Amino acid sequence: MKAKKILYLLPLLLIAAVALFFSCESLGAVTQIGASIAQATGLVSPGVADAIAKSGVAWSKTFEQITPEQEYYIGRAVAANVLSAYKIQTSNPGLTDYANKICNALVINSPRSEIFNGYHVNILDSDEINAFATPGGHIFITNGLINCTTSEDELAGVIAHEVSHIQLEHGLKAIKNSRINQALAVTATSAGSAATGVDLEELTSTFGLSINEIVVTMMTNGYSRSQEYDADSTAMVLMSLAGYEPSSLISMLRVLDRNQSGHPGGFNSTHPTPALRITNAEKSVGKFSVEDTRSYRMGRFASVI
Repeated sequence: MKAKKILYLLPLLLIAAVALFFSCESLGAVTQIGASIAQATGLVSPGVADAIAKSGVAWSKTFEQITPEQEYYIGRAVAANVLSAYKIQTSNPGLTDYANKICNALVINSPRSEIFNGYHVNILDSDEINAFATPGGHIFITNGLINCTTSEDELAGVIAHEVSHIQLEHGLKAIKNSRINQALAVTATSAGSAATGVDLEELTSTFGLSINEIVVTMMTNGYSRSQEYDADSTAMVLMSLAGYEPSSLISMLRVLDRNQSGHPGGFNSTHPTPALRITNAEKSVGKFSVEDTRSYRMGRFASVI
């Protein structure tokens, strides 16, 4: 039986490989044409031809570019998942306005200052110490994390870190990885279904933008260590461009390090330890030369927080 499945798989992979020489947009169509020709010439059975065509469509999706509009709506769907687990803080609207003004100051000189629907910060009514950023500009920070900050610059460091996840497209990379994994599954299952007669409609209909993949990455597993380090490094760049003291990100991480033992979950489960992030951030903080104006912002911070 295994040998038979291999025989079914070979023409599928051969035609898919030929299709790779064409543009990403035409890959699915070329594979379907190739499958039709292979069936007409007797190279493969109708079942195998159908499996080849569906595999080609699946692989073509892995190369599709996500538009800014799609990025926003993907992020909005992810945000809906966040809000199914948390409530928005409504008791202090001034705090939300304050956080959004800091965010605007950070993004105005950034590489992606304008996105489809802009950047928006919301405060989550939770004592958990955590923050999330979805594709398309949705940023969520818990009351618990804000209460850990001791200055506007530290809060700016938190927001800049989340903005960096958006600008570095870490959430979208989770979708791209998911697409590749699903395409591999479709290809492998196609070969087996051609031999066993299993219907692939249900499998292929679920192929698409994996919102759940981002939710799990963002809220459960966390991004990779290298992605978190990149977000910290980019955050310090954004802070310096906005006139914030980049070393305040390290100050914030030290605060998180002190609070870590008393607050399980949250940042502890989705980020590298603050100590590791501090060590990494200290490698590059010295390259920034920003006038230290933190004292001018302390009154504003105290009046809001």
